[in-house]
Amino acid sequence: MMMYKINVDRLPELYAKMAESRALYLPIEKNDQVEFHPWNADACVRLDKLNTAKSAKDLFFPQTENLMKFKMQGKNISIEENRDPVEPFVLFGVRACDVRSFDVLDKVFLADPVDTFYQSRRENGVVISMACHEPEETCFCHAFGIDAADPAGDISCWMVEGTLYWKPLTEKGQALTETVSALMEQAGDQDQAKVEESQKALHAVMEKLPLYDLDLTGFDGDHLLEKFNSEKWAKLSEACLGCGSCTFVCPTCQCYDIRDYDNGHGVQRYRCWDSCMYSDFTMMAHGTPRKTQLEKFRQRFMHKLVYFPSNNDGMYSCVGCGRCLTKCPISMNIVKVIKALGGENHA
Repeated sequence: MMMYKINVDRLPELYAKMAESRALYLPIEKNDQVEFHPWNADACVRLDKLNTAKSAKDLFFPQTENLMKFKMQGKNISIEENRDPVEPFVLFGVRACDVRSFDVLDKVFLADPVDTFYQSRRENGVVISMACHEPEETCFCHAFGIDAADPAGDISCWMVEGTLYWKPLTEKGQALTETVSALMEQAGDQDQAKVEESQKALHAVMEKLPLYDLDLTGFDGDHLLEKFNSEKWAKLSEACLGCGSCTFVCPTCQCYDIRDYDNGHGVQRYRCWDSCMYSDFTMMAHGTPRKTQLEKFRQRFMHKLVYFPSNNDGMYSCVGCGRCLTKCPISMNIVKVIKALGGENHA
């Protein structure tokens, strides 16, 4: 499809035009923290920010959402579906790692039986990705086959020398492009060359990152028992606090709990994010199947690196965004697990 361009000084016009017909979410700075928020003319947009504090997952799989309501009158119980309304929206400025996370979530929520809450958001959302420019030392998306210089999505964008380059990739992306194309110019061969040069420059930077050559050899279904039974889990997990910070910033974690509360006029049922690191996760009448922190810790990383790819054609449930590396209070993260268990029993 054709590539377009617009000067960065005119981006507020582009935002306003998109926001005329649908909600627009951008990386916006509030209280010294950048997250995806609804755009308005006074918002402090930070397209230069590499990773938002929380991932864009929240737009498709919210931290909390209503499922249904029960009303009780005597012995009569009525059920009312009161799911949160979903309107068309645009998610602008998503990095390549977070775009890949949507593919991981699709494997979970769009498999039979389809999660219609997630499905409606995916159908109503248009994803505009942004190529990276200055990756951080904690980035390791390359290990999972992700190209930070050529992100997927409905529309891909690159910021080069004060110009935003815009390329639709899907029918949804093309439809949105047609509504804003009057604000942009068609990009020519010289513009394409500039984008390609910026991609080459980013690749050169990424090759120098400390985690660029992270080796995932042996993390697959063929070596499940070897990884599961490794004696190294005890040492790796001994300092884990079970705080769940890693799961809440992770763009691919999909565990949730379903709860009810009495609001005085009936019972509201909702779901909310949960964490496999918590002591009451999957609690049943007889207790929890994973009683120790070692078992919880092992479950998290085995799922991301072994169980998930084994059941999903080799796709890992990690995208190398690096958020868990920066947020873990005891500096224990998936990279340390990969390095510690890498090379075991797969010669």
